[in-house]
Amino acid sequence: MNHRSLRERLVAGERRALEELYDELAPRVYALARSILLDERDAEEVVSDTFVQAWRSAASFDPDRGTLGAWVIAIGRSRALDRRRSRRRREKIRDREEHRIASFTTSEGESNPSETAVSRAAVSRTVGPALAELAPEQRRAIELAYLGGLTHREISEMMGVPLGTVKTRIRSGMQALRARLIADRERKGGR
Repeated sequence: MNHRSLRERLVAGERRALEELYDELAPRVYALARSILLDERDAEEVVSDTFVQAWRSAASFDPDRGTLGAWVIAIGRSRALDRRRSRRRREKIRDREEHRIASFTTSEGESNPSETAVSRAAVSRTVGPALAELAPEQRRAIELAYLGGLTHREISEMMGVPLGTVKTRIRSGMQALRARLIADRERKGGR
């Protein structure tokens, strides 16, 4: 494979050049990703991501620094490692969330467990129905933040959405929740 020529064809946007590159290197990228991730589906996604990145950044490949194959394999390795780290972060966050929610719902170590249970039951009767009316993604983000004690960044990683999206979901969900609770209180005569 003439790497300089193939690079030029990739930079020019020649689809056939990408096909040639894929045909030659996809099995190696897949094998590497599979060995890092131990998951076929994740490895397939890494292969796809790798060639999309190679296509988009072909102009950054410098044939004087190495082969095109080594460059693509390096992209694949980096993508696979990023995915593995991300998966581990999500697992840690999920474990932490489960622990926090479990500790929130138990009364061990509390000074007055029966008072806390009555207080939680009252909040649950009031807030629970209002929370149930929120959009599922808003409700989940609020539960993770307020019941799970997770940061916005942790919620972003766990839900797999951008940080700004998490903040928007929490803010709009809290606004809807507040409006619903105020309407309920007014309907009940301000009690």
